[in-house]
Amino acid sequence: MFSMSASAQTAVTPAPASTTPAAAAAMPAPPPPAEIDIGKVAPDFTLQVSDSLGTSKAMKLSDLRGKVVVLAFYPADRSSGCTAELTKFRDEYKTMFGAGTVVVPISGDSVESHASWSHDMKFPFVLAADPGLVVAKQYGSSNPAQAYASRTVFVIGKDGKILWRNLKFPALNETAYTELAGEVAKAQ
Repeated sequence: MFSMSASAQTAVTPAPASTTPAAAAAMPAPPPPAEIDIGKVAPDFTLQVSDSLGTSKAMKLSDLRGKVVVLAFYPADRSSGCTAELTKFRDEYKTMFGAGTVVVPISGDSVESHASWSHDMKFPFVLAADPGLVVAKQYGSSNPAQAYASRTVFVIGKDGKILWRNLKFPALNETAYTELAGEVAKAQ
């Protein structure tokens, strides 16, 4: 279980004075770590999760072996793109994921924020809190120029191996969801 002080959760390191916001945004993301290559065992982690009832608990990825797991890193609760993505997951849950698939959206937001948003949106899945972006970094889903997770999606097989990944998941592109659903179906 990760725990951070309130000040550590909100601390943001400013960009050097010589770097303008436009230049920081244009900086390329670092290459993804080799640990997240297709066919590798997904890096294990334990994060606090919350559901739509406000129940919070620790979830360990390796405890989900035997199930297909979809990890979906996203920037922020209640933002427009993230709302579109997770609403699509909610509304098409049965057809996109089916029985036996565990969907775990992950962002840097707090468990309290997740509980509130999940309750309002009636999500059928938990939301995982990664306030220090520790897990996002493990999965190549963060950029040092950003204080939030990048939008990435992984399909992890029943054996714990990464079967598919999209390191720039387009939340507003129907083809991306069709591709994701196909990869989940193959994994089942």
